[in-house]
Amino acid sequence: MKGIRSLNQISKRFYAVRSSWSLTEPLKGLKPSGAALPHQDVHVTKLPNGLFIASLENYSPSAKIGVFVKAGSRHETPGNEGVTHLLRLAANLTTKGASAFKICRGVEAVGGSLGVTSSREHMMYTADCLRDDVDTVMEYLINVTTAPEFRPWEVADLTSRVKIDKAMANQIPQIGVLDLLHAAAYKNALCNSLYCPDYMVGHVTPDQLHSFVQNNFTSGRMALVGLGVQHSVLRQVGEQFLNIRSGMGIAEAKAQYRGGEMRNQTGDELVHAVVVSEGAVSGSAQANAFSVLQHVLGAGPHIKRGSNTTSKLSQGIAKATPHPFDACAFNANYTDSGLFGVYTISQYDSAGDVLRAAIAQVDSVAQGGLTAADLARAKNQVKAGYLMSLECSDGALEEMGLQGLQGVAYQSPEAVAQTIGAVTTDDVINAAQKFVSGKKTMACSGHLVHMPFLDEL
Repeated sequence: MKGIRSLNQISKRFYAVRSSWSLTEPLKGLKPSGAALPHQDVHVTKLPNGLFIASLENYSPSAKIGVFVKAGSRHETPGNEGVTHLLRLAANLTTKGASAFKICRGVEAVGGSLGVTSSREHMMYTADCLRDDVDTVMEYLINVTTAPEFRPWEVADLTSRVKIDKAMANQIPQIGVLDLLHAAAYKNALCNSLYCPDYMVGHVTPDQLHSFVQNNFTSGRMALVGLGVQHSVLRQVGEQFLNIRSGMGIAEAKAQYRGGEMRNQTGDELVHAVVVSEGAVSGSAQANAFSVLQHVLGAGPHIKRGSNTTSKLSQGIAKATPHPFDACAFNANYTDSGLFGVYTISQYDSAGDVLRAAIAQVDSVAQGGLTAADLARAKNQVKAGYLMSLECSDGALEEMGLQGLQGVAYQSPEAVAQTIGAVTTDDVINAAQKFVSGKKTMACSGHLVHMPFLDEL
């Protein structure tokens, strides 16, 4: 792993920041120019009410703080589908402590930013600002996550933004195919879309938003994490969350994998198709094996404008068809389930050949077609991808927050890299065999005249 920097070496970076201290007044909480910068580890605290707090002092002049909540689309019910889509858009609306205008004006005045994203399992509220303005921005972040008002006229105004979001998502075939995949794969929970369904557009009420927040935005389901902020400061901020709802909130339903097939006939010349079996739970040893298998098969080119020559999928499919195609291994891990398989994009008249050739490559690995060189390369790629993701503040913040929501002890980057390195050939072969023998799910979109049905594969 030469050239890959871990968080242990983070104090050796930010040379430009060090030189700037000699030209300006020292930033709050930082030592003046010339003073040695001691190495800092991730500090973790869990408050009595269950709130997880983690911080990393990286000596950056800017701070990034996030509030992570176990409240993704999987927590929606048949009666409030689409509520998390509305919550994403409602993050800048009026709260009990500040109006929408005050939030916008106050954050802009200090050069900060507020953002919110969501997945099927989590919602992530993030705030960026200069470290001297943490108190100001955190006040708005606390208001947004703990005291929203959801005024009826403001919620009604979100309908047009929901329609725009859906229209933009419809322009990206991968989003639609993956939504179809989850709807076919699961009976409940994880089958819910990230986007508000058509029949609920304009019909999600303020009461439904309030009820969802009351049931899911509780201290035991939240994590407060920060970069470029002292742990004592973040803990002091976290204690303000003591006033919010405590406990674990409403119990979430366990996802039930079923397998199945969904086809979307659009007439497009390019066919998108994905075939999966149930994979591994996030954070497990088997999840590491599936990650390595994903890179053995091919998870995208690693050289700019270069051919993906090390991808088994590309090598195998190229022998089956002369037509252009794209293929990669698909791997998604959740707290109680997972999906693993192959995703292909091809011309409609070669779609069946491409998909069959891709599945045959997984079958080849399941039968022992894995060399030591393939295994070593794949493990290095997984390690590199993980450690490189921590080099940016978004990746580091997300890793800390999601680990906190898992309810287990924090694992350092070095420890995670060691678990990846411990994956053996047998582990990867067993993961491939689980895909081959598992009950399949397929989703596809495009001109499907030559696309085989699931029972024909």
